[in-house]
This record gives sequence, C-alpha cells and structure tokens, in this order.
Amino acid sequence: VMSQVFYEPNKLVSLATKHEKEKAIRLPFKAGLGLSVIVPGEIETDALGTFSGEIERCGTPREVLIRKARLGMKLTNLPLGTASEGTFAPHPLMPFATADHEIMIFIDDERELELVEQIISYDVKALQENFSQFNNVPDFLRRTDFQRHAVIVRPENRTDLIFKGLQTLDAVNEAFDICREVSKRRAVQIETDLRAHLNPTRMKVIRKLAVKLVRRLENACPGCNAPGFGIVAVDKGLPCQWCNSPTEIVRAEIFGCAVCNYKEEKSDLAPDDFADPRFCDFCNP
Repeated sequence: VMSQVFYEPNKLVSLATKHEKEKAIRLPFKAGLGLSVIVPGEIETDALGTFSGEIERCGTPREVLIRKARLGMKLTNLPLGTASEGTFAPHPLMPFATADHEIMIFIDDERELELVEQIISYDVKALQENFSQFNNVPDFLRRTDFQRHAVIVRPENRTDLIFKGLQTLDAVNEAFDICREVSKRRAVQIETDLRAHLNPTRMKVIRKLAVKLVRRLENACPGCNAPGFGIVAVDKGLPCQWCNSPTEIVRAEIFGCAVCNYKEEKSDLAPDDFADPRFCDFCNP
C-alpha cells in the first residue's frame, strides 16, 4: 500500500461539531494529512439527535453521520468534511460494562470519496443509576470521576425535564430536589453526560479514531490512486487441520478502495497453515 500526500498544506476541512471535538481531531488531521480543521460557527448538530433522548436520531448512525458532515460542508462551502457519532450499549457479555461505538466519516466531494472508520471502546465513563435519597449520590459521583466528567439529572424515565452538564455538587443537589418533587415514584435518574466536551474519556476515544481514519486516508489505492485504501472485509474459511473443512477462522483480509472497485486479498498465512480442529464444526460439533 502506497503512502503519499493527497492535499496541499493547510487545505480546509469542515468539522461538524458543537461539542469541541476539534480538540481531538485537529492535530491528527494536521499531522497526517496537512489539513486544517475548521468548525462552522452556527452549527446545530443536536437537531440530528441527542444522547439524552429529548430528540430522537432518525436513521442509522451512518446516515446521521453523513447528514452531519454535509451540514458542516454546506455552512462552510467546502468540498472536504468530517464528523463523528457515538452510540452506547451494554457489553454483550458484561452487563455492567458499556461499549462506546464511535464512527467517523471523511468526505471529499472532489474525489467522490465517503470513507467511514470505526472503533469500539470500553474505557468511557458511562454510568446511570436511579436514586430516591440524595445521600447515596456522592458515592455514585465518585465512580463517574465527577467534575472532570459532567452528569445529567432528570426525573426517572422522563425527557421533558432535564439538567445537563452539571459539574458541582451544589448544582446536582439542586437539580435532584426539583426532579424528585415532580417524579411519580420520587425517583431521580443520574447519568454521565456523554457529550464529548464534558466526557474526557470519550474525547480520548475520538482522538484514537481520528488517528485511525487519518492513517487509512494516507494509503493510496493501487487502482485509482485515491486516498483511503484499507481493509473492507475478511475472508473466513481457513481449512481444518484434520478434515480440511472450512472453518470460521479468518483466512485473509480483503483490502479495497472507497472510490473505485479495486480489491486485493492479503494473508500472512503460509500454504500449510491450518485451523485448530477445536474450531471446526465437523470435527468438534
């Protein structure tokens, strides 16, 4: 895979964010691609959906991401744009751990390129609990790394009354009293604020993803020379050592281009490499 310079120094790229993601994205884009990230002054990305649930996201994360990036490109009148989206869900095997699935897009309309990279992390502070008494709240706040990370307070299961971005105990206490008063069960929901500028552990994940995306963009397609050549799929089917049947073990990685249809299959395996029979459905059903 060839690495080369695709953009003249300091060419502008629009970043659609109102939560200071430029702090994580600006340096990787500058160092790796020579691009200068700018943020549109009047962008309102919350209209596309909020973590706290008052505004539903319409469409898949990828569709929201494309709309967000293109909104920034329209406001800045630039052919280059980027944006990121995060979704949070419980870990499938560890119900008390939360997975942060971040995706980031880079759009280059001059090359007809739309490239999406993603990353999954379990290192983000993302906690939520319900309380009927305030005296249990300080212990929960300690676990959220409070003050560095902000919290959201609301009546249990409601999105019509919500206090966001709280970073002092007094503010949490005041919001708690108001929410408890109006809650049917006298229960208050407190959760980590997941917006990037108020959640430094999430901002770190966004930085890692920006580096990953930039490294991908540094690679030229051998077919058409566009940026962004990289892994697009894996080919399973490494044969079993005993019976030679295909298994679920990866045999090769498929590299592809985001602009043309050029693909390459790459594998570090030797011709006489086989899968352990314990991974074979035939030998070990």
